[in-house]
Parts: sequence; structure tokens; C-alpha cells
Amino acid sequence: MRCWFIPPLVLIAKGIARLPQPWLLRLGTVLTMLLWPLLASRRRIARINLGLCFPELDVPARRRLLRANMRNTIIGALELLRAWYAPSARLRGLAEIEGLDRLRAALAEGHGVLLFTGHFTHTELAVRLLSEALGRPVRTVIRRHNSPCLEQAYEAARAKVFGPTIAKKDVRGLLRSLQSGEPVTYSADQNFTYQAVFAPFFGVPAATLTSTSDLVRRSGTRVLPFWFFRDDDGRYWITIAEPWSDWPSADRDRDAARYMHELEQVVRQHPEQYLWVHRRFKSRPEGMPPVY
Repeated sequence: MRCWFIPPLVLIAKGIARLPQPWLLRLGTVLTMLLWPLLASRRRIARINLGLCFPELDVPARRRLLRANMRNTIIGALELLRAWYAPSARLRGLAEIEGLDRLRAALAEGHGVLLFTGHFTHTELAVRLLSEALGRPVRTVIRRHNSPCLEQAYEAARAKVFGPTIAKKDVRGLLRSLQSGEPVTYSADQNFTYQAVFAPFFGVPAATLTSTSDLVRRSGTRVLPFWFFRDDDGRYWITIAEPWSDWPSADRDRDAARYMHELEQVVRQHPEQYLWVHRRFKSRPEGMPPVY
């Protein structure tokens, strides 16, 4: 398959990745205004999600949150390019990291570390910033793109900074990486149709993967929560938090609910930076009507 359009796109992406941080954020704001009409379907999904999860907000407040979220989603696409293509020098001074010693100590034990997080608008940039501070690649679990051309370009970019990626359903590959002592970021907060339980997320039943705690037990890995946000000045605040007590437990459903609870507390702090454009509540418990 000929992918003639990829090299010019990569060249543009590398230019965007090198922009000073204030310029990148301003570009995201401008692109949000220009692309607003083309984002109708994603805006609709985000609007429904925000309505379900923040019923206490009045209509004007939810509109402001929606606009802020769409801006952060567009900026997130630019931050993805920075994560893949920015030279290390461009990233210096952008992040404050708390708990880095906790991660280093866990890795020094010879075990892999599962950095448990969620789908935020700048997740891969946070992983890149953590990799730079740690001095070694942090592996990522991703969903393969349907376009072979784009997937080839994405994998080439990611592999240079994170090492070869692990496909979403490649459990054996994930286990191998963890058992060999590598740090791996992992998110289980998107809609799942297999090995899932309905766990409350902002009070709404959300189909949540239950096999994560089994994977942790099988691999003998350490689990550290991995959270992050971008402040108004464009700096990133990254936290490697303390492990959750009694997690994993003997109850997979309880473990999934605990994950959703912990994630919700983090999302509430900066809700505009969560990936609300995903159909998180696509699967519904029996008897409940669809929301999209």
C-alpha cells in the first residue's frame, strides 16, 4: 500500500512539536474555533456525557465545560505530536513530577510496574515527560489504527520514544513486558463489551474491565496510580501516587468499582481535561435505554 501522504504530514507534525508551549496552546484555541462545525458528532457525545456526569451544573456551566473540553481535546492532538516528535530539549522544564522516587524504588525491586491511569487529553505527552525524567522508555498499551498507513506512521513515532507499543488485546505481550521488569502505562476506562462489569462512574453504570486485577496477580507486578494535569500556565503536574490499599482484592467487581471511584476523584479536579468525546456509556445494563 502506498502511503505517499505520510512524509509531508510527519514534517508538519515535527514542526508543530517544536513550537514553544504558549504558541502550541494558542494554536489549539484557534483550531478549536476553526474546526468547531466539524466537531458536531464529538461535541454531541461530550455534551451527553457531561450531562450525565454533572447533573448539578446548570446549562450555561455545562456549555462552558463543553467548550473547555473541546479546546483541550484539540490541544491534546497537538500534545500528541509533541509527545512523538519533540526533541528532549523542547520538553525540559515543562513538568513537575511527584513520586518519581516511588517509581524508581519499585523498578529497583526487579518487578514490572503497571502505571494505572485513564484517558485524558494529554496522556501520551505525560508518559513522554515521565520517560524523560526516568531516563528510560515507559511502554504504552494502545489501540491499533484501522488505517495501515496511519498505524505504520504512529507506531514508528511511538517506538522511538516509548519502545514498541503493546496492542490493547495483547495480554501476553503486556505480561512479558511486566515480567521483564518494565514500566507500562495502562488505562481500562473505556467502554468494554467483554470481561466487564457495570461500575458506577459519576453515578452512571459504566462497562469496566474486570481482568486488570487478574493480570496484576499473574504478573507479580507493582501497581502505582499515574495522574497528571496541565495548569493555566501550560505546565504539567504529574503524580506517581501511593498504591491503593487492598487492591487487587479477591473480588474483581469490587476492584473495577474501586478503579472507577479513584479515577472519578481525579477527573473532578480538572474535568475539562478528560476524554469526554468517547462513548463511555455505550453499553448499558439490561433494561436501561441507550444514551447516544
